[in-house]
Amino acid sequence: MSSQYRLPLVVVSAVFVLLSGRADLGSCNQVVSRFEYKYSFKPPYLAQKDGSVPFWEYGGNAIASADNVRIAPSLKSQKGAIWTKSQTMFDWWTVEINFRVSGRGRIGADGLAFWYTTSKGDYTGPVFGSSDKWVGLGIFFDSFDNDGKHNNPYIMGVVNDGTQVFDHANDGSTQQLSGCLRDFRNKPFATRAKIEYYMNTLTVFFHSGNTNNEKDFEICFRSENVFLPKNGHFGVSAATGGLADDHDVNHFLTYSIYPPGTTFKPAGTSQQPSDEENKLTREYADYQRKLDQEKEDYHKQHPETKTREDNEFEDWYETDSQRELNQIFSGQSQIVDSVKVLSQKLDEVVGRQERTLSLLSNVQSTMAIIGSLGGAQGQPHVQIPQVNAGMGRQDVDVLINNQNGIINSVREVRNLVAEVHSKTENIIKNQAHQPTAQVQPLGYDQASIIHEIRDSLNTIKRESTQKAGYSQQLSCPTCATNTIVLVAAVGQTLLFILYVVYKNSKESQAKKFY
Repeated sequence: MSSQYRLPLVVVSAVFVLLSGRADLGSCNQVVSRFEYKYSFKPPYLAQKDGSVPFWEYGGNAIASADNVRIAPSLKSQKGAIWTKSQTMFDWWTVEINFRVSGRGRIGADGLAFWYTTSKGDYTGPVFGSSDKWVGLGIFFDSFDNDGKHNNPYIMGVVNDGTQVFDHANDGSTQQLSGCLRDFRNKPFATRAKIEYYMNTLTVFFHSGNTNNEKDFEICFRSENVFLPKNGHFGVSAATGGLADDHDVNHFLTYSIYPPGTTFKPAGTSQQPSDEENKLTREYADYQRKLDQEKEDYHKQHPETKTREDNEFEDWYETDSQRELNQIFSGQSQIVDSVKVLSQKLDEVVGRQERTLSLLSNVQSTMAIIGSLGGAQGQPHVQIPQVNAGMGRQDVDVLINNQNGIINSVREVRNLVAEVHSKTENIIKNQAHQPTAQVQPLGYDQASIIHEIRDSLNTIKRESTQKAGYSQQLSCPTCATNTIVLVAAVGQTLLFILYVVYKNSKESQAKKFY
């Protein structure tokens, strides 16, 4: 091979080995997982045309559809469960459940349970729809508060050896491994739970369903030294009581877990002889040694490439400071958006307030005009509410009441004028019908009043005579002369006499009925 092709080949081989080495280094500390389809179900086509779920059995009130399995419907006293047909063939596992618990009430019942037991439980059992005294693990999503401690909805894990009876009165608090208080009812998105059992350590992660991010898990609890049966059945059950919720499971995904470095041979491949494997191993080791030597020689000739390769992957990841700055920037952006929305709302409120104040000012001016007219006619002053103090429901009621009072006062004045007019007409008619020579008897009090009026007229006449001499010297106004005053006094006297005559006629008419 010529030297002009040898150097690029060495570079490509070195890069390939580096990438492979980094990939192996990143994966050597991670466990190996494999999807187990015989212990899983997920949409679409979750259920077959005949209603069955492949590799699973369900019963009770459970209903399987193409999209999910409704373990227990939102009816009273419903129970159901779904179980795998075969036991597990692996020691460690991870199960991810996507479910939704929803109902109309503020309080739900009873809850949903995940099972890993040596044998399949009942479909209408007393413990969340499954059998009591199980052998294995139960993860309970309890939504009803039986003990009255206000600590539900609650997630807990209980391990049973087949001898314990579940403590319903205390919600299993005396038997649980651990648990967490999490709300999983009526969420905008489906809730998720991830149960991991590896190296006798049980870890439960929970997704609250408040976001649509599939990786937004938080740890619920972690318990060590948990010893479960080596082989068992997976299952999900649910139950309702006096209160009812829909308990739907959207998918159930199972992964078997193996220690780091475990490899799986493809199906149908035969095992190579040991001498052939040793030969390939030696050839690979020789090739690796030669490649490393050539890589070192190349780095000696080009030292800048080593630095560039070392910093190759640093630009792919953000630092802690960059992450904090991004979080601060996103938080400030959300604050700015919220302030803009609040500013728009305040502008709308100010505009509505200005329109309301303009309408109220018009009402106030109208009511002021009506109040001035009522005051000129002798009506009580109408109270106008102050606009600057704010317009409330009481002020509106005051305006309506004042307006009604003004209308009633105008009606009363109109009725009074009509009544006076009618009485005057009656007096004139009665005087026209009476004989001119008839003398009406007067009482003592009426005669005394007439004498007082006559004396007053004489006094006015005497004073006017005494002041007649000064009329030429004083510049009195010409608005009221002596003749006008005398005519007014005589008219007042005549009106009083007419009133007395009218009163006597009414009294005489009233006496006829007795």
